Amino acid sequence: MQYQKTNFKDLIICSPTVHSDERGYFYESFHLKSFQDFTGLSPQFVQDNQSRSGFGALRGLHFQTGKDAQSKLVRVLEGEVLDVVVDLRKEEATFGKTFSIQLSAQNRKQLFIPKGMAHGFITLTEYATFAYKCDAYYNSKSEGGIAYNDTTLCIDWMLPSSNFIISEKDQKNHPFKDLPKDYLF
Repeated sequence: MQYQKTNFKDLIICSPTVHSDERGYFYESFHLKSFQDFTGLSPQFVQDNQSRSGFGALRGLHFQTGKDAQSKLVRVLEGEVLDVVVDLRKEEATFGKTFSIQLSAQNRKQLFIPKGMAHGFITLTEYATFAYKCDAYYNSKSEGGIAYNDTTLCIDWMLPSSNFIISEKDQKNHPFKDLPKDYLF
């Protein structure tokens, strides 16, 4: 596994070493010891999630607060997405900034997202199967969201908004500047 730091504290790009032959391929999608050696972090994942989304499906930007805050390791099993995070950690120089990366079945990249970040993605191909590990259980009472079209963040979702498919719930997310103080880390 190869790891790459970003300009955001503890936001790590993970690229597996792929072993291929006439049978197909094999790779480790996560290796705790090598991750710990590179990052100094020790996530203990407790829940795996998977979704399938059609072209233009935009999910996010989601997060959980307090003791239910989640670190996530995200990847794409089929198709391609633009994955986006927003730093909600007030003490970090990257507070209020966004980071985006294309994740696909082809590039096999994964993104480790630490606690204190909002997360979302949009499907760039006909469909995408998205999988992620979380180090805390989902708790609906602790969830929050930021508007996908926030004018402060100015996220380029790589598709025209006419292609967006957005849940009713995500259409009601807060603008970044109006997030309740207890949503910030």
